[in-house]
Amino acid sequence: MIGPPGSGKSKVGRILAAGLGVTVRDTDADIEESAGKPVSEIFVDDGEPRFRELEREAVLAALAEHDGVLSLGGGAVMSPATQEALEKYTAGGGHVVFLDVPLSIAAQRVGMNQARPLLLGNPRAQWQRLMTERRPTYERLATLTIVSSERPGERVAAEIIEALALAEEVPDLVDPKKNEESTT
Repeated sequence: MIGPPGSGKSKVGRILAAGLGVTVRDTDADIEESAGKPVSEIFVDDGEPRFRELEREAVLAALAEHDGVLSLGGGAVMSPATQEALEKYTAGGGHVVFLDVPLSIAAQRVGMNQARPLLLGNPRAQWQRLMTERRPTYERLATLTIVSSERPGERVAAEIIEALALAEEVPDLVDPKKNEESTT
């Protein structure tokens, strides 16, 4: 899955993977694990170029190793190596879902989140600038575009399953993270 910050890639990815009975992988989490620190600290300590290098490596490794649902960081698609890898992936029958989201919804989800270093300052203006830059790439690489808007993640995941005909029947989808929270 690809899309901007606040589109719901992580949440919908978890739900989609649970519904399909596969694993989910998030390249931002892979980067944090390999670097031993949060994305925001990588930006501050090592700079954006180093983060983008780690991101490219994480995406290429995940595409080669992972056979479940994969959520890419919002800017990952801007790397020519990542674009080429995603094009090969779709040429081989894989699906790339672009989770699109209106600015008004993304702004509510992202807010003043310090973990999103590219949105510091004026998050709405920064998000809009990123989308103007990235939208053509998201659209070109996607085999399916879904607007995530205000609908629950479960509904978005069900729409993906239906659109891609990934199951004969759409399973009852539940966010596994909600189940974890209710049992603790």
